[in-house]
Amino acid sequence: MQTELSRKLGIEHAVFGFTPFPAVAAAISRAGGFGVLGAVRYTAPGDLKRDLDWLDAHAGGRPYGLDVVMPAKKVEGVTEADVEAMIPEEHRRFVRDTLAAHGVPELAEGEASGWRITGWMEQVARTQLDVAFDYPIRLLANALGSPPADVVARAHDRDVLVAALAGSARHARKHQEAGIDIVVAQGYEAGGHTGEIATMVLTPEIVDAVDPLPVLAAGGIGSGRQVAAALTLGAQGVWLGSIWLTTTEADLHSPALTRKLLAAGSGDTVRSRALTGKPARQLRTEWTDAWDDPAGPGTLPMPLQGLLVAEAVSRIQKYEVEPLLGTPVGQIVGRMTAERSVQEVFDDLTRGFEKAVDRINRIAGRSGQP
Repeated sequence: MQTELSRKLGIEHAVFGFTPFPAVAAAISRAGGFGVLGAVRYTAPGDLKRDLDWLDAHAGGRPYGLDVVMPAKKVEGVTEADVEAMIPEEHRRFVRDTLAAHGVPELAEGEASGWRITGWMEQVARTQLDVAFDYPIRLLANALGSPPADVVARAHDRDVLVAALAGSARHARKHQEAGIDIVVAQGYEAGGHTGEIATMVLTPEIVDAVDPLPVLAAGGIGSGRQVAAALTLGAQGVWLGSIWLTTTEADLHSPALTRKLLAAGSGDTVRSRALTGKPARQLRTEWTDAWDDPAGPGTLPMPLQGLLVAEAVSRIQKYEVEPLLGTPVGQIVGRMTAERSVQEVFDDLTRGFEKAVDRINRIAGRSGQP
């Protein structure tokens, strides 16, 4: 699964794996792909440094990258306390009532929620970059549009490629104008924040829109034949995220959540604003149903919703309240039916890719040709 981009980066397979887990990122790189560590949960620079130390030591000398969440436009003087004050009491009461209806225990006294909105603030992302640029990262990806121009220049000064996700050809062209090196065409099927256009339609649109920039296809990809389809559509690689959640190297800290992922079908996800205030594909649960119910107060815009539900999500996860327990995940969850190692996932991808290419060659009457 070689392309011009994979050869440029010195990787065996044009498979880019996004993950919040250092062990998964390292295993992806060792397997011949390109591991990309998600940084949004690292609000303390020391924690990111610790995990990058580990990743660098366990990637087998193979290249890896970092994914941050950084808005292109800076908002001055807004603190987390300012955002907190904007949350209506009606919404706070709705959270309390929903948790009480399911008997979700409180966190222990003094225990902070595990995920806070600070990871989405530009100043936090900049501290992450201050740490990351001390490591030999080869790629900086931004999940929230093009990063600020000074960040792009800083990365290029260090010979680091910059990637940005796009849900439309219009967004992709803006990335190209901003000096981005790689565009990730993230289709409707993908987990997390995603737009309205399906991967099969979106990928060739973006390939044509930003030519000759390399494009990675994302969303609904979890088999070798789907990788082959993406490359046929003009992509120079694939960007996979959901498929790694049920690998043995992943650290979900929740056997109940792993069971739910393994049991879910492709129709068991929903694009909901319940987690962050923007449409994000995730497991459908009684929590997402409650927020999407017209009888409720409705979700708040980003970043208010994320701050509102941060503690609630931590409580649901800690106590594994299964009716409410979910996670961002794409429609490919229907193929995630057993726990496998990262290497086993790669073995399946490469075998499936070879079979798909052989099949196309037979259809085209080129059986046996290289």
